[in-house]
Amino acid sequence: MLIEALATQLGALLADKNKKIVTAESCTGGWVSQAITQVAGSSLWFDRTYVTYSNDAKRQMLGVKQRTLSKHGAVSQAVVEEMAVGALKKSEADFSVAISGIAGPDGGTEEKPVGTVWLAWNIRGEVDSSMVVLPGGRRDVRAAAVTLALQGLLVRIRKWLADHPGCQVVEQAVEKELTQSLDESK
Repeated sequence: MLIEALATQLGALLADKNKKIVTAESCTGGWVSQAITQVAGSSLWFDRTYVTYSNDAKRQMLGVKQRTLSKHGAVSQAVVEEMAVGALKKSEADFSVAISGIAGPDGGTEEKPVGTVWLAWNIRGEVDSSMVVLPGGRRDVRAAAVTLALQGLLVRIRKWLADHPGCQVVEQAVEKELTQSLDESK
């Protein structure tokens, strides 16, 4: 299945670069993190997930502002970007993805029909978001959202790594220096 293949590719990339991710999920209800934790060794590159189905959970767990929720609604660019920022801020991860949508069969409006999904990726402080209207029933919408979240992570992390080729070398050098300092102080 495509979802498992994407999660496996993501894991190989992150483990190789010694990076971690965090997820913030609403309409997918933890499906992204479930796909990730199906990959053996995911504890090396997956920090945590926040399943924030309610607005209260979005506020309490991720720091999404009440005024953002009131002004834009839970399924919006502003909210999903705050979710991605909050998840990264409250974790030990390098990258985050956030998802909020209307999976159906009810809950849609003319402005936000069933299948509307907002995704946001926070790649070391660079936030990017996208809105799609996905066809199909509830399971189809959720599966497509998970697929898009994982594809988006892969594309954006690969680009970030290509733009920052020396990042891992610098981090490893700093870590080695700190370890040596700690050893010398004993």
